[in-house]
Amino acid sequence: MKIITPATIAFIIILSFTTSQSIAQKNEDTKNLYAEIVALDSIFFHAYNTCNLKIQAAFYSDSIEFYHDKGGFSTSKKDLLAATEKNICGKVTRELIKGSIEVSPIPGYGAVEIGEHRFHNNQEPEANQKQTGSKFVIIWHQLKDRWEIARVISLH
Repeated sequence: MKIITPATIAFIIILSFTTSQSIAQKNEDTKNLYAEIVALDSIFFHAYNTCNLKIQAAFYSDSIEFYHDKGGFSTSKKDLLAATEKNICGKVTRELIKGSIEVSPIPGYGAVEIGEHRFHNNQEPEANQKQTGSKFVIIWHQLKDRWEIARVISLH
């Protein structure tokens, strides 16, 4: 039979305290990251819905990779903004499906955002009756002073 010494008990208490503190800090960091990414999503898509190409351009990385299940693959920030101006501005708005966003950190890089949204055709409102949610993934890159959108996967 082993006897548990006071030193062993103290070690177990200290270990459990530091572990719970570490978990609490990680949960707080995750909550803060989630709030920050949700806020960035809101700002970006407000610019999208109001056709503020200058703000959209500021969000997109110069090395953007955009994967779209209907439109294909693009690595040109300029072409992406031109397509948005031609095909989206005044014609389509995006609605986030509330509660759908998930955010996970990517240590040493940034975060991944996964969620669902709907796009409303402002030119043909009757087409919106059948509109269901579609999935998206955004890879956010954290720089020293800001976040940028590095990769997008848009599925309809």
